[in-house]
Amino acid sequence: MGFFDFVSDLDAYMDNPKAALRLNKRRDVLIEPFLDEIKGATVLDLGAYDGRWSYAFAGAGAKKVVGIEGRAETAARLADYPDAKLRKTIDMRVGDLFDEIDKAVEAGETYDVIAVFGILYHIMDHLRLFISLRKLKPKLIIVDSEFVQRPGATIHLSREKTDKPLNALPQIAGQHEAVKGVMSFRALEVIAECLDLDLDWSDWDALDDRTGVPDYFRTKGARRATCVMRPRGL
Repeated sequence: MGFFDFVSDLDAYMDNPKAALRLNKRRDVLIEPFLDEIKGATVLDLGAYDGRWSYAFAGAGAKKVVGIEGRAETAARLADYPDAKLRKTIDMRVGDLFDEIDKAVEAGETYDVIAVFGILYHIMDHLRLFISLRKLKPKLIIVDSEFVQRPGATIHLSREKTDKPLNALPQIAGQHEAVKGVMSFRALEVIAECLDLDLDWSDWDALDDRTGVPDYFRTKGARRATCVMRPRGL
């Protein structure tokens, strides 16, 4: 039995028979190693989608989880998740990612753990994002993203349709294609170094059964990967 097995019974996941398998395997790397730090913590979940990772952090014992999601209709699907007690732990905020982070900073909010899952390859302002997150005084930042497999610190620009719920939001009114930047591994490392964040890459190669998560093992193009950042000196 895996934590995410329940999604197989949700309408939104019916057309993806491997959804639970993939989410469970990702949870083993994104959340399981950090259970001691998550238990009793305040967590910020960026780009929370339907609240699946917010729900997983609540299930891991977080005291409070705040999710930020740009699409109200997607965020509303959290109500379909089965455990009402876990749902009550989650505060889903709907709005622009950067606007909501700025509001949190202005309000003096702080978070023990910040989840940056599936966000970096939908935005352009990567440096601004991490500068803003530093102001929230996290002890742990967990990043999961796709990265271009190119030498050096580079960001590859491309376009993305804004009418798909898993894609970038419009950057101006009426925009059908947003500009996004996909970072190289070294680009994220440079940002971490300049912001006094220690960065450690998670070891996906230790996974024997790669069914459902082939994007973490690509040898060409973009490859998905996970890392953790901690402020130096903690």
